[in-house]
Amino acid sequence: MTSFKNSLKQLLRYPSAILGLLIIMALVILAIYAMVSIPYSRALVLWRGGEGIWYQNPRYAPPAWINFFRSDKLPQTITLSSADGTASKTFTPGDTIDETTIDFTFNYASNDYPQDIAIFFTSQYTGKQPFVSLTWTTPDGRDIRIADFAVDEAETFYISQDTALQRRLAGLLPQQGLFVADPKAGLTGALQGTYTLKVDALSFEKGSNLDAEMVLYGKVYGLAGTDNLRRDLMVALLWGTPIALAFGLLAAVGTTVLTMVIAAFGVWFAGWVDSIIQRITEVNMILPFLPILIMVGTFYSRSIWTLLGVTILLSIFGSTIKTYRAVFMQVKESPFIEAARAYGAGNIRIIISYMVPRIIPFIIPQLVILVPTFVFLEASLAVLGLGDPTLPTWGKIISDAQGNGALYKGLYYWVLEPSVLLMVAGLGFALLGFSLDRIFNPRLRGM
Repeated sequence: MTSFKNSLKQLLRYPSAILGLLIIMALVILAIYAMVSIPYSRALVLWRGGEGIWYQNPRYAPPAWINFFRSDKLPQTITLSSADGTASKTFTPGDTIDETTIDFTFNYASNDYPQDIAIFFTSQYTGKQPFVSLTWTTPDGRDIRIADFAVDEAETFYISQDTALQRRLAGLLPQQGLFVADPKAGLTGALQGTYTLKVDALSFEKGSNLDAEMVLYGKVYGLAGTDNLRRDLMVALLWGTPIALAFGLLAAVGTTVLTMVIAAFGVWFAGWVDSIIQRITEVNMILPFLPILIMVGTFYSRSIWTLLGVTILLSIFGSTIKTYRAVFMQVKESPFIEAARAYGAGNIRIIISYMVPRIIPFIIPQLVILVPTFVFLEASLAVLGLGDPTLPTWGKIISDAQGNGALYKGLYYWVLEPSVLLMVAGLGFALLGFSLDRIFNPRLRGM
């Protein structure tokens, strides 16, 4: 305990170590928050649910906070529904025909145009479909007829796909033409003010019902933006943190501990045991590490646990085992080892209780520095399309962005957000690891 306190005091003398600890603590807090706020099962559903869950989100939308740096604010998504009371609904019964009126009234305060406008209808009827008419009222008092059609039990109407409306708006895209003062004058900026989308529905059966939800898709969304499937990238950024830390820590600890124990066994038993370990190490050192992982992911399994196991298996017989062997050969000749043998300590006890603890302080810095190596490895496999397809990870975000040409479309946030997190994680562990190396390696203290 005294040694630990002294090491901690020395560590806090280095600003780089303090910064590294703060970064790692922030990542741990972020990982805990992700697991508490979004349970694992829910995270998988959100990540794999596609448009069925994220239908209210715009596509390819950068984070909403970019509006703080823009003079012309991009519009945000507006959602109104008659089912939850955010849109007014009036029902007028008749002798044979019932009339339902739904008004979606909203204030539009952006100079830019929305991505699209969608109306989601849900109706209950027996044999005759309700018939709806859509009318658009602008802030300057103009009424624009949008469309008239019968609706099914679940019907979706996207205004951008209405070619007839586009012709009536002088060829402008409907999501643009509905927001300009004069469509014939072209795009002159969106007219700000209060708009109303009115739905007049006729029902031909008693007991039938109709509700509607309007989603005006903006061009910015949330803290992290959205991807091509309308998914909130914040889910993957949050859950990518515990996955990256778990993979990196398990791989680093498993590799370091097993390598150290194997090297200790080889030195203590010597002879054919040491020879076999050294020959396996030499063969393993010439094997291509990444291509083997790619083959495993391609022909066997892309499960993150399979990749983790193969990573540890290929890493324990690396060049580090020869370094540990050299250190253990010195430890083996120490007087306290001779004393342990004299009072009858067994082989396993000497290895585990006397030899291994002697070099633990020297491997701690290396263990810490190894963590970002394996974090980047997991991300690299995901970018190559070999990551676990079920998990939302930082590498999967970059892979999806690459597959959808994010950089060519100017969607830099899609690539930069996970990349920054990867770099910050690597920086935090590197700063802490190099500081620990100075503490446990006296030759580096004056450098």
